[in-house]
Amino acid sequence: MSRTFWRLLTPAERPINIPGVHPLLAQLLCNRGISEPSQIETFLNADSRLEADPFLLPDMHQAVSRTYQALLTGEEIAIYGDFDADGITATALLVQGLSALGGKVIPYIPHRYREGYGLQVAALEKLRKQGVSLVITVDTGITAIAEIQKARKMGLDIIVTDHHLPLASLPPALAVVNHKRSDSACQSTELAGVGVAFKLLQALLKGSGREDLLNRLLDLVALGTVTDMIPLTGDNRYWVKRGLELINNTERLGLQEMMRCASLKPGNLDAESISWTLGPRLNSAGRLDDAATSYQLLLTQDRQEAASLASELEEKNAKRQRLTSELLERAREDIIAAGTGFPLLMTGDESYPTGVMGLVAGRLSEEFYRPVILFKFGPETCRGSGRSIPEFNLMAALKDCRDLLTNFGGHTKAAGFTVPTANLTQLQKRLLNLAQTQLAGLDLRPHIDIDAEVPLSVFAGETFKQIQRLAPFGSGNPLPAFVSRHVEIVDRRQIGSQCEHLGLKLKQEGIVWNAIGFRFGNRAQETAAYLDIAYNLDVDRWNGGERLRLKLLDFAPCD
Repeated sequence: MSRTFWRLLTPAERPINIPGVHPLLAQLLCNRGISEPSQIETFLNADSRLEADPFLLPDMHQAVSRTYQALLTGEEIAIYGDFDADGITATALLVQGLSALGGKVIPYIPHRYREGYGLQVAALEKLRKQGVSLVITVDTGITAIAEIQKARKMGLDIIVTDHHLPLASLPPALAVVNHKRSDSACQSTELAGVGVAFKLLQALLKGSGREDLLNRLLDLVALGTVTDMIPLTGDNRYWVKRGLELINNTERLGLQEMMRCASLKPGNLDAESISWTLGPRLNSAGRLDDAATSYQLLLTQDRQEAASLASELEEKNAKRQRLTSELLERAREDIIAAGTGFPLLMTGDESYPTGVMGLVAGRLSEEFYRPVILFKFGPETCRGSGRSIPEFNLMAALKDCRDLLTNFGGHTKAAGFTVPTANLTQLQKRLLNLAQTQLAGLDLRPHIDIDAEVPLSVFAGETFKQIQRLAPFGSGNPLPAFVSRHVEIVDRRQIGSQCEHLGLKLKQEGIVWNAIGFRFGNRAQETAAYLDIAYNLDVDRWNGGERLRLKLLDFAPCD
């Protein structure tokens, strides 16, 4: 029996017939909502026509005007970022971009444990004493109403650039640049924090003839956008495509050293290389300690420092993996002990490491297909980190509980908050009631969206090359998923240092395919002589060679 529900996307009623486009590629485009010939051409070329005018974002004119004033008069500008990869890349982008325009610019990224998330009044006071008169936030600030009020009294001007969901009231900043504002002219676009920061730089440079500077920074945009799992559509599709070209030929010493430490070969890196390797390493510093390590790695001009910083990130990432694995095991046991029949799963402990709670909540949410919230209990306040499923808007639920919370922020499927310990029980009850109401009657089973049911022979010839025209793949443009029926097992083995993966040789119509099921090692006994399989295609690069293989998403013995 399959572990997931395989949901076959509805085939196109009238398949698109375009010269040079394989019928399967036409089906994949339809599945992604692209069916008009003009849309298809733009999507497949993934060029600058996908970019929206930066002045469509609210308050952009005010932000540009105030930033230019600061640049022209030599004011001290601080870029205040978040400590995740999106915030780090956004900070690096604006520091590098505004410095190239002659600005006096300094970064400020708060320490996760000593200061906490978001704009901090103490940090703003420190910046003011250092002579800063303009603070531009990146990937943070949209909910910092009280903090920005206090900043204004100090004589600080604040420009907010953020991509998190606003509250009912906006902060009283000079400009609030956020495409998710209700009055935004480009709400259909989804941007990362680094994407909004890049839009500000685009607006500053529009018509200046300095577009070369923008192009040189697209590697940072790609790193932040992919790591933050932002849909790779519109601007993001073009930015990530161009950014990957830069990363594969990177001149950034820190990226070169990070790739060397992670055994990545420039030239073959794709969006998955960011998701699984580069992004987690950039994130690890802010999760465990001080994000300054990752920030410095992106901008260092010193080879020795780059090597040292990359080595430090490698160690931090290994520690992050260990903490994640340990917390995953503990939290799963706690959830199972409490019962998994609830529509919202919650658990916590005073020893839970806050830096990896979001990662673990995400893994558990995928496993149980429920919204999951993990808490770190404290004597006076508790910190919560949640991940959700498409059917439950986590940020909306927290807004409904705002009277119980100290602060909160995030997106529909990922959010964090702090709550006074005295309010915790009431908060948990209210969140559970909201989930029971909204998820009642829904089939809450993990599912895989299947693009097409095909025989394996369909991938002969140039088909895979055609499918690759859809790249870069990621959120909003997932790797195509296929189902093939009645595939014969020729060989089966558990692989990996702890036999955690499953390697299969599969045969259909006389052709043998290699298949790999990552983390499927414990399912070896579920195999039978013939299987139905759900899978992606990928390229196995081994010993300098390249071979197409099947990456299993799920399988089931044939009926």
